[in-house]
Amino acid sequence: MLLTKKSSHAAQVASSSASPFVHGLRRGLSQALPTMDRRSFLRRSGLGVGVGIAASQLTLVKKSNAAEGAKVGIGDSKIEVRRTICTHCSVGCAVDAVVENGVWVRQEPVFDSPINLGAHCAKGAALREHGHGEYRLRYPMKLVNGKYERISWDTALNEITAKMQELRKASGPDSVYFVGSSKHNNEQAYLLRKFVSFWGTNNCDHQARICHSTTVAGVANTWGYGAMTNSYNDMQNSKVALYIGSNAAEAHPVSMLHMLHAKETGCKMIVVDPRFTRTAAKADEYVRIRSGTDIPFLFGLLYHIFKNGWEDKKYINDRVYGMDKVREDVLAKWSPDKVEEACGVKEDQMFKVAKMLHDNNPGTIVWCMGQTQHTIGNAMVRASCILQLALGNVGKTGGGTNIFRGHDNVQGATDVGPNPDSLPGYYGLAEGSWKHFAAVWGVDFEWIKKQYASPAMMTKSGITVSRWIDGVMENNELIDQDSNLRGVFFWGHAPNSQTRGLEMKRAMDKLDLLVVVDPYPSATAAMAAMPGKAEDLNPNRAVYLLPAATQFETSGSCTASNRSLQWREKVIEPLWESRSDHMIMHQFAEKLGFAAELSKNYKMQKVKGMDEPVPEDILREINKSVWTIGYTGQSPERLKAHMKNMHLFDVKTLKAKGGKDKDTGYDFTGDYFGLPWPCYGTPELKHPGSANLYDTSKHVMDGGGNFRANFGVEKDGQNLLAEDGSHSLGAEITTGYPEFDHVLLKKLGWWDDLSDAEKAKAEGKNWKTDPTGAIIRVAMKHGCHPFGNAKARAVVWNFPDAIPQHREPLYGTRPDLVAKYPTHDDKKAFWRLPTLYKSVQDKNVADKAYEKFPLILSSGRLVEYEGGGEETRSNPWLAELQQESFVEINPKTAADRGIRNGERVWLSSPTGARINVQALVTERVAPDTVWMPFHFSGRWQGADMLAYYPKGAAPVVRGEAVNTATTYGYDSVTMMQETKTTICNVERA
Repeated sequence: MLLTKKSSHAAQVASSSASPFVHGLRRGLSQALPTMDRRSFLRRSGLGVGVGIAASQLTLVKKSNAAEGAKVGIGDSKIEVRRTICTHCSVGCAVDAVVENGVWVRQEPVFDSPINLGAHCAKGAALREHGHGEYRLRYPMKLVNGKYERISWDTALNEITAKMQELRKASGPDSVYFVGSSKHNNEQAYLLRKFVSFWGTNNCDHQARICHSTTVAGVANTWGYGAMTNSYNDMQNSKVALYIGSNAAEAHPVSMLHMLHAKETGCKMIVVDPRFTRTAAKADEYVRIRSGTDIPFLFGLLYHIFKNGWEDKKYINDRVYGMDKVREDVLAKWSPDKVEEACGVKEDQMFKVAKMLHDNNPGTIVWCMGQTQHTIGNAMVRASCILQLALGNVGKTGGGTNIFRGHDNVQGATDVGPNPDSLPGYYGLAEGSWKHFAAVWGVDFEWIKKQYASPAMMTKSGITVSRWIDGVMENNELIDQDSNLRGVFFWGHAPNSQTRGLEMKRAMDKLDLLVVVDPYPSATAAMAAMPGKAEDLNPNRAVYLLPAATQFETSGSCTASNRSLQWREKVIEPLWESRSDHMIMHQFAEKLGFAAELSKNYKMQKVKGMDEPVPEDILREINKSVWTIGYTGQSPERLKAHMKNMHLFDVKTLKAKGGKDKDTGYDFTGDYFGLPWPCYGTPELKHPGSANLYDTSKHVMDGGGNFRANFGVEKDGQNLLAEDGSHSLGAEITTGYPEFDHVLLKKLGWWDDLSDAEKAKAEGKNWKTDPTGAIIRVAMKHGCHPFGNAKARAVVWNFPDAIPQHREPLYGTRPDLVAKYPTHDDKKAFWRLPTLYKSVQDKNVADKAYEKFPLILSSGRLVEYEGGGEETRSNPWLAELQQESFVEINPKTAADRGIRNGERVWLSSPTGARINVQALVTERVAPDTVWMPFHFSGRWQGADMLAYYPKGAAPVVRGEAVNTATTYGYDSVTMMQETKTTICNVERA
């Protein structure tokens, strides 16, 4: 919150010398906000500086029009404070935006937020620039003769939908692909999956595919839910923290507050990374590994843990299946010499780290894309889970697997958004799932089925975003759908965040329809306009740019990495001609003929005179449908009450000990901040949310739980359910049990706890499909978890490698290790496409690609930018901080090539790409490795792409994208791209 002026001589002097704008802002604040005591003043100081900055930025403020007739900065204007959430990373930092007559004039971090504790990183501090839109896409545009020309919204909507219908008629609904966004709020992400379903395809996806899809699949298949088990806050309770493939200091800067607090109370911090990062600079122990060798390292730790008897035997017996088989595999394959050969870490350091993990309990593990973005990413994340299970660290305060997600709502978009293999809430694509949602949506199941090319396509997983290129370019006979992709929507997605940039350009040119919906034109616009190969260009191609509003120009919920939901208030009205994403979806549906079905359950509100679905109503529909992961208890009313009363929640536990909302009387007692999912049952049940998953020390109605029974009750004669005595606190069933359905309730004699009306609707249902939530309510009343009580799986028999196995990357520099640890065999039909593994790896070895490209290339984040970088590089304040794309190169490697620090270099890769960047000579990287940030675009193999952006909408900083040069390679379960390990060469320019 903000300060009010207190009288003093100094203040009077300052006030008398201030500009009318500053004087007016101070006066408005003094009227709008309560006076603070000395403690609050010291805690929240900074008004003078903030106002000074606001005054100095008047030229930008003028670019946003104030409410008609208002006098901004004169002293008689209306000031409002709107609470929102940062739209960059997944930490979930709260921001108070100060709005004067419709103009966003300044911001403050929310000091009461238990998540960001009044802190900002550079990106968060620069959020207000979104409210001015100097470099944003202002109007709908169309590519005409290589240049973008302004068109009207009506023209754009009519032409795009006509083209869609033309493609549908000629090639079926699967010929159009929809790339959604992790920048959409939950309501928009959910609505897009619904929209795509009514169009009649599962060809949709979003950023999670290329950042944490391996986490979601690997972790969910280990113990139930594929998400962060604890929270940033809970890390303050850890005694040791292992960061592997996570550079939190730059990727999630504010999360480091909690880790640094933990270090103050003795927590040991271990950082494992091929690169010495800013996070590593804070570590008690830094371990450098060769990129892609996480499994040798993790199983090397387990070798010492098993050898010394440091595993938690009681925990393993009661709550884990298959650890005995993992133990055999580890002891047979990962002796210290084998570990050092594979990942480069010596035995004494491996033993030291293993002992640190054993001696300091509880311990947590953190991973990010350094671990996920590999062809064996699914196995790597499971190895991390197995390590924590062996130590008994899952399901306890200070423990868990703290998986840091990327974008601000990538967690929510994964949970309820446009996934190609599931409906919202990870409901599969089987007929029962479709019928469940058809009932919630109030539409006939048969009508939805007729929208699809066939019933078979309705239940078949779509193409992943990582492979849409091949959906366009692959031989049609080899694709598991009728047509190649002919139209693609980039709905809030950066193309430069994907691999194989050269081929992507070719795929864009071959399309019949390309639509970019984004507040910024993104690199897609420039890539599409840039001349390519004449033989690739489709003469009938149509390219459109549609200006979407930012998340500050609408309202809605977003889910932080710790699974807490927060509600954003609308800060300002949409700038220029931008429209909210859910309004655009509704308008497309009107033109395509299914708006009545899409928006049936939503009231409409007028925005700029047009109908827009009310976000609260969309969330209420989510509350009525997504029982699987507990998105049902977080009503708009509960979330809004949490946002207004952040001060009630404990910084370490996220729990409210009491307090009531002064407006509604809502009692917060027992709630966890943001009602982290699963928040089971209806909002009326008042489940508090689940701060730490699988915690048997708490009652289920206090957020407690156990591992999920999702894989049967027995495997090869071994029990898959929890052993006797292992259960959540207060459970009336004191052993393992399967998930709840109508049959189990009847066997237990609990069926009569339902009302007659509930019985009628719950008959034949399970806890995931009962529309009343009564099965969940009754199970929890008896202290039981609705999803059952089972063992976590150390052995996942339905994955390519039941026990995680190290396999060398497709493009590597160690042919000797490829012989020992080869990749998977090729797959003929995988997510509708042929997918290559061994043939690519074998060819690279045979061609001795490692001699031409002897350096390992990896990539990662910078603190100044986010994702593909288009919006953050369009922010003048951030652009000033980081003006060049660069490659980090070791001093020895640079010296051998005659490269000096700051010189231009050419980085080349096996794809034929050559990118021109600046050399940063540093010992952060080893001699065999180079590293680049992945936030850049706007330069293409040495050439500036400025001429190909819409006029006035190019980012301030443009640079080469590392993914122009990255190579083929995809995870064997989720089709995650392999961006953290490929090969290249670097030469002086």
